[in-house]
Amino acid sequence: MGTIHVGARIENVVNREQSATIPRMLVDTGSEFTWVPAATLERIGVKREKKDLAFVMANGQQISRSVGFAIVRVNRAFTVDEVVFAEKGDLLLLGARSLEGLNLAVDSRQKKLVAADPLPAA
Repeated sequence: MGTIHVGARIENVVNREQSATIPRMLVDTGSEFTWVPAATLERIGVKREKKDLAFVMANGQQISRSVGFAIVRVNRAFTVDEVVFAEKGDLLLLGARSLEGLNLAVDSRQKKLVAADPLPAA
């Protein structure tokens, strides 16, 4: 299948003028959360709302990180989501929750994100 990378814009939910561009994030449908450099989140005023959440890495290693709330934008799509304060050595990931909120899906043939199906309603 290969890998897909995208650029994203991360914004403070309270003050959207406080924002940063992440030029290259790995799209990872196996990761629940989106991972953004801690220094970037701190610079744009995103607060650590949940501290010491446990995560299991692909290699089985267990780590803890903080999580905050931010607006995630990819092209014209945007959503509010929980984002992980990534530390040095962590991958920058666009996770499944953000993809769902953005209503985007992975097109493995074209190796890009595409609009997902219409959202289900009750």
